[in-house]
Amino acid sequence: MMKFLTREIVVLAALDWALLAGCAPVQAPPSSSSAPPASSCCGPITASGQTLRHTLDASDVEHLWLPRQHVDWSTGKPDPTAEGFKSHCSAFAAAMGARLDVYMLRPPEHSQILLANAQAAWLASDSGRAAGWRELHEAYEAQAAANRGELVVAAFQSADPKMPGHMAIIRPSLKSNVQLADEGPEIIQAGAVNRLDWNVRDGFARHPGAWPNGIKYFAHVVPAK
Repeated sequence: MMKFLTREIVVLAALDWALLAGCAPVQAPPSSSSAPPASSCCGPITASGQTLRHTLDASDVEHLWLPRQHVDWSTGKPDPTAEGFKSHCSAFAAAMGARLDVYMLRPPEHSQILLANAQAAWLASDSGRAAGWRELHEAYEAQAAANRGELVVAAFQSADPKMPGHMAIIRPSLKSNVQLADEGPEIIQAGAVNRLDWNVRDGFARHPGAWPNGIKYFAHVVPAK
């Protein structure tokens, strides 16, 4: 009995000394069964995803490709000789593709007028597939591909060929599953409203029939530089 009490006193004294010295007892590592922290719906943003995001952020889309101006499709700067006037979603998407060495239908192969409808049809065609584009069938696939650094577009082709469609680029984002279900992937767009960081639901709200089931997603691997 005395041996047991003596050993207990020694252990307690050692613990008291450690606390006085500012050293907490070593704790066991957390159990692997602990719940993981909340994470992105669609995986991490890779180094290639960061590069893509920087390229998109450098576009200055909120000051270029402005609606109700004639603009050069590739720069977004005012050009009174250029076609198109109301908005420039498709020109912006094509310009970002060109900066990333990814081709999509663009001037001079098609004028800026009703270009979004033509791009949506082209992306789904044999010509689009031959150029390296593939269709993604779920919103999470689109967000995940953008997070990996692929060029991903959200495309809406108007049922009325005389009415404009819409085109936006998916930007890398760590949004949650709840956010993805509520508002779709994160986007950057030109259009009636130019936004550096928005979402598919709100970006396509001006186009009846687009959200959520009328939008198609297409992805293209960005060539290494």
